[in-house]
Amino acid sequence: MRPLAGADVARLVTLAAIWGASFYFFRILAPVLGPVATAASRVIIGGLALVAWLRIIGFDAELARHGRHYAVIGVVNSAIPFVLFAWAALTLPASYSAILNATAPLFSAVLGAIWLGERFTGRKLAGLAVGIAGVALVTRAGPVVVDARVLLATGACLMATFCYAATGVYIKRRAAAAPARGIAAWSQLAAGAVLLPLLPAGQPIGAVSAPIVVAVLGLALLCSSVAYLLYFRLMSDLGPTRTMTVTFLIPVFGMLWGVLFLGESVTGPMLAGAALIVAGTALIMRRSRG
Repeated sequence: MRPLAGADVARLVTLAAIWGASFYFFRILAPVLGPVATAASRVIIGGLALVAWLRIIGFDAELARHGRHYAVIGVVNSAIPFVLFAWAALTLPASYSAILNATAPLFSAVLGAIWLGERFTGRKLAGLAVGIAGVALVTRAGPVVVDARVLLATGACLMATFCYAATGVYIKRRAAAAPARGIAAWSQLAAGAVLLPLLPAGQPIGAVSAPIVVAVLGLALLCSSVAYLLYFRLMSDLGPTRTMTVTFLIPVFGMLWGVLFLGESVTGPMLAGAALIVAGTALIMRRSRG
């Protein structure tokens, strides 16, 4: 295992900053476009850009061989969670969603033990318990008033991160041979194909202005296209375990962008809950000795 270089750290921090910004974009787009159109615009534009890039570099995604896997991954890893996060953004501050997003490795540990035969050690159990405590604390951390809508939105975020974890299990069990760049590009378009028929049921809620168009492009091209290129470069250079440390940084940037651009407030209990979720994730992801 090669040591972590400065360029690797820069890519990790950049990726966390970009993915943390996705919750900011959800927060400003969902109230105008609606959750379905917000998610659909992200995957369609981002997917087209990535497919175009693959064509430019001459990369063969072996669509005929892996198309079914791209479709499954697109639905579970993009269509469903993006709609859920966009719907949650109608209620929750961006900071909340970014913090809850960090629970994905907690679900991965549980699903890995059930479907992949991975050992569920005492350390992982402790990490899961600490993470659950963090979620409970964030849910009641303020400044929002806890009511049925907040609890449902929190549940939507957790269901989205469960989808991310389930995708990881599916790839390991069924789609390990599918090329990562092919997954990144074609799964987005598959998600878009699923969401397109749903667009008539979700008409825009507000006026589509120039800043909204810029935000759509930012969400699609920055948070999907550019982010996936960074992500798979890191996967190639560092491997999956060290790349997943980006999960620790996303809540930091999610809260930062929420404060700077949305005027959101960050409370002490929110920070404590985020710390518990990150600590639980670190316990689960840490390699055992030997």
